[in-house]
Amino acid sequence: MEIGKVVGNVWATRKDEKLCGLKFLVVKLLKTKDTYKEGFLVAADNAGAGNGDLVFITKGSSARASIEKRDVPIDATIVGIVDTLEFFDE
Repeated sequence: MEIGKVVGNVWATRKDEKLCGLKFLVVKLLKTKDTYKEGFLVAADNAGAGNGDLVFITKGSSARASIEKRDVPIDATIVGIVDTLEFFDE
């Protein structure tokens, strides 16, 4: 599981019919407590996340299992919204 920040939405008028009804968000993945990884990730939203939210993301077969449809062609799903994030320095 990874943590990321929602930075946008994706709309696709033409797509696999199994994707209909799913909301897709653009996410920037957290690298360290102050920086983000390069690039973006598109994830199906299963938690009702919105722009600017910190979210939990699961990938692979776990992403499909979280939406209870194993035949949907997705590789990443938002499964939770982070309320608070604490880091403890060593």
